[in-house]
Amino acid sequence: MLKIAILTDGPYGDRAYQIIKKEFDTEFIHLKAPSDKFFDEKIEIPKEAIEKIEEANIIISYISHIDLVLDIVDKFSDKVDWIIIASWRGEGLKNQLESKGNVTCSYIMCELEDNGNPIYDEFVSKFGKPILEFILNDNNEIENIEVIRSSPCGSTSFVADFIANKYKNQNINKIAIDDLAREAGLRIQHYPCRAGKIRLFSDEESKKQLASTFHSDAFKSAKVQKHKNKNRKIKE
Repeated sequence: MLKIAILTDGPYGDRAYQIIKKEFDTEFIHLKAPSDKFFDEKIEIPKEAIEKIEEANIIISYISHIDLVLDIVDKFSDKVDWIIIASWRGEGLKNQLESKGNVTCSYIMCELEDNGNPIYDEFVSKFGKPILEFILNDNNEIENIEVIRSSPCGSTSFVADFIANKYKNQNINKIAIDDLAREAGLRIQHYPCRAGKIRLFSDEESKKQLASTFHSDAFKSAKVQKHKNKNRKIKE
């Protein structure tokens, strides 16, 4: 099974850990960031943490301290298959981190898609840009909405459960999918999304708006299946 190491130096990453561990062997590792008061402070990573990180196929970093994230990438980029940086600021830092070749600086975690690397692609087959599927009965009525690929934070299931309950037993041919998709996009605003509301560049959408767009698009492009075995139970 794919091994994931989620690293943090603050309050983020715990929710992704709770979701991702349902699919993959996942470790949640909290590291101490160096103090900003001492510029020459040596960054020390506990031996136990190093061993767990080196066992991983993929590192997902929610580390906010620049020196610590740079140290993580320098130390482990040649020891793991891929590193996903979920928290970063500035194009200069992004370019420096991604110069390693097996590092992705994700603007938002629900934008991840295949990149051709088999290990990375195995992860994003389950987590990243949302993919959904309508499950219908013989009368073309909605029985369920299955999450094929979920955002790592769990918002995809939150929205799919709401829409599946609201439109349960309604004929798919009598539903305006564009309206449903728009409703799903609005519903994502009710999820306690931790994505920033203000983007670094004023001419681009905020992260939360982008998450809303991705989920709305997922409903527009959702495939339809009849009586597919359902592994996910919707919440009543």
